[in-house]
Amino acid sequence: MKLSTGFARMARGHQKIQSQHKNAKKQAEMKKAKGHDQKTAAKAALVFTCLVCRSQMPDPKTFKQHFESKHPKSPLPPELEGVEA
Repeated sequence: MKLSTGFARMARGHQKIQSQHKNAKKQAEMKKAKGHDQKTAAKAALVFTCLVCRSQMPDPKTFKQHFESKHPKSPLPPELEGVEA
């Protein structure tokens, strides 16, 4: 009697096709469950939130420009003190 070497046998023929269909279905379900990549990436990029109007900005330069134009009477937040617009 010969012992197996521990290598998994590769699927062939009909079994291979079934496996490919099963994997494609699984991948499609995972992609559907994950949602829209661009939408989530854009939402994650909005790091700074205005304390007055709660609008979100991606970087401190844009945040400072927004704050100076939309809220000129409000004092500048401390995180925007050294930022050049």
